[in-house]
Amino acid sequence: MVKHIVLFKLKETLTQTEKQDVMHRFKEAIEALPARIPTIRHIFVGLNINPDEKWDICLESEFDTLEDMKAYSIHPDHLAAAGILNGYRQDRACTDYIIN
Repeated sequence: MVKHIVLFKLKETLTQTEKQDVMHRFKEAIEALPARIPTIRHIFVGLNINPDEKWDICLESEFDTLEDMKAYSIHPDHLAAAGILNGYRQDRACTDYIIN
């Protein structure tokens, strides 16, 4: 099984209201994907509540194989959901690893 974790930092110029709106729209869209992308085994979006930390959003997902994760990454429904962050995202970090 492959775990895919992505962290997002939103732009500092966003108001708190804008930031919350973008974060919630992204969470709703991403967490709806398993109904449309069968290779997703688990997906969850966490929204940071600690303003002292750098990252605003954590996406955690699981796939049977790296190939399944790569297929998800280019799926049109995933691209549309990820597109919600376009223009709002300042930074991104990602790791993919095998879980036993």
